[in-house]
Amino acid sequence: MSEDGSKECDCCATPISLSEPKTAAASPGRALYYIDNMDCPTEEALIRTKLSKLPGVVGLEFNLMERILTVNHTLASLTPVEAALSAIYMQAVRTDEKHATTPQAQTRAPKQARQSWWPLALAGVAAALAEVVYWINGGTHWTVVVLALLAIGIGGLSTYKKGWVALKNLNLNINALMSIAVTGAMLIGHWPEAAMVMVLFALAEVIEAKSLDRARNAIRGLLDLAPETATVQQDDGSWVDVGAKTVALDSRVRVKPGERIALDGVVVQGRSTLNQAPITGESLPVEKAEGDPIFAGTINESGSFEYRVTAVANNSTLARIIHAVEAAQGSRAPTQRFIDQFARLYTPIVFGVAVAVAILAPLLFGAAWLPWIYKALVLLVIACPCALVISTPVSIVSGLAAAARRGILVKGGGVSGRGAKPHLAGIR
Repeated sequence: MSEDGSKECDCCATPISLSEPKTAAASPGRALYYIDNMDCPTEEALIRTKLSKLPGVVGLEFNLMERILTVNHTLASLTPVEAALSAIYMQAVRTDEKHATTPQAQTRAPKQARQSWWPLALAGVAAALAEVVYWINGGTHWTVVVLALLAIGIGGLSTYKKGWVALKNLNLNINALMSIAVTGAMLIGHWPEAAMVMVLFALAEVIEAKSLDRARNAIRGLLDLAPETATVQQDDGSWVDVGAKTVALDSRVRVKPGERIALDGVVVQGRSTLNQAPITGESLPVEKAEGDPIFAGTINESGSFEYRVTAVANNSTLARIIHAVEAAQGSRAPTQRFIDQFARLYTPIVFGVAVAVAILAPLLFGAAWLPWIYKALVLLVIACPCALVISTPVSIVSGLAAAARRGILVKGGGVSGRGAKPHLAGIR
């Protein structure tokens, strides 16, 4: 343990800071934004490309689980940053460290994921019917066109919006490529294929969103470990239930059997056994007597006792664990950095090759246009590496949250491989 309260990781020299996060007011040059539609690594890449070009922006940090963007800057005014976010249709709302976990961030994402299944199911049925009608009719029929347009309109509208934004900013991400491929398939008359490709892509996006939602739910599960109220002794000696966030240092708190501990502290009267598994991972209850430390989020199993608060709510061991996990998911693994660099070069090359496939054979050898355009569109869809680009950060986020839920604190995506040792979440 270092002097500033950080714990050295066995596999990396950089410490994990478990100290209380500084507020935005105490950290000039640091601005936080809640972005409702920043819910996947594709949006992260678009924002990173747009903002990293701005003079005065020195660093960007992304928290996809809570949809929080942190901009480290040397700007006198944040107007250029907000204008750049608005230009790529990112709905940014200024916030701070204290309110970064907003009610919107906690409730809206699961709601969106639940609502997206029914339109997707309808789009899938329409795409499947388009295939069936095309097969029965032996070719394109007006019913096929209508069903395909219905499937694409329901399942692919958001993809088209995101693709248009990406193309306007010269960013050939997966949404731009899919929009081009589906539009091209419609123009050459391959309506069933266009509809099915769009529906399958929308399904992949929903699965990705569900993965991030599970990670968000795991973090919310950590937040729920500590109760919102605590029984605090007043100046006149009475005991009153008050909000845990309002309890001051050195306050005296009473805990009954079966209750969860609201704040970190030291036992001053009584004894009991505590289930510390949610924090330290210890499988057996731990005896606690006068002078022993206790942690927020643990469970009092037997006797009643009183304790003195040693850390306020936003600086408890549990709060610092949550902050460390949220900060860790923003670190980029070496694999992710490599794939991002690879995709930055590879994707434009794939697009160029697809254009060459579409035009060279007809122009140089007199081949028919439609078959070669079709081949180019197929190449555009299957050769894009965006599945790799998306899968790496989603896997990191999901893994970090799942580990935290099981009492393991992992420093970030870069901490992996042979010799890496996980730390129990109950780091003192």
